[in-house]
Amino acid sequence: MENKPFSRRLLSTLPVSILSCAVLAACSSGDSIDDGGAVFEGISPEATINMVGNEPFWGIEITSEGMGYKAHYTTPENSDGTAIIVTRFAGNNGLGFSGELNDETMQVALTPGECSDTMSDAVYPYTATVTLGERTLFGCGYTSDEPVEGVSAL
Repeated sequence: MENKPFSRRLLSTLPVSILSCAVLAACSSGDSIDDGGAVFEGISPEATINMVGNEPFWGIEITSEGMGYKAHYTTPENSDGTAIIVTRFAGNNGLGFSGELNDETMQVALTPGECSDTMSDAVYPYTATVTLGERTLFGCGYTSDEPVEGVSAL
């Protein structure tokens, strides 16, 4: 392992630290913070979670996999998708998932609230924010327990 000076090591880990804080912050809303420390329990651990976004188009499906979780990330350029293992954590007002995709950190924040994908009349019960490396993607989400309203095909 290369022995970098402390300041270089700190700078190399700073973006991931800031990103982690941002994802946790995205899982909460200033007006609904529970000072008692209760975490979001609105999505069961066994529920399948689907997220979609456009401009650019992307999709993520998160499923329970043994003792953990698997995220399947797709784009038009990779319609077969890429599966990765992710860690689930509950924030004060939503869920977060994190993992590594193609040597980049992937952070997913899913928060309750009506969401429209701007391409259909569908109304989703969750908003989704995905950070992949230095890119941030925005979209909507639904679960196997809370389907999309307005579109029966999803």
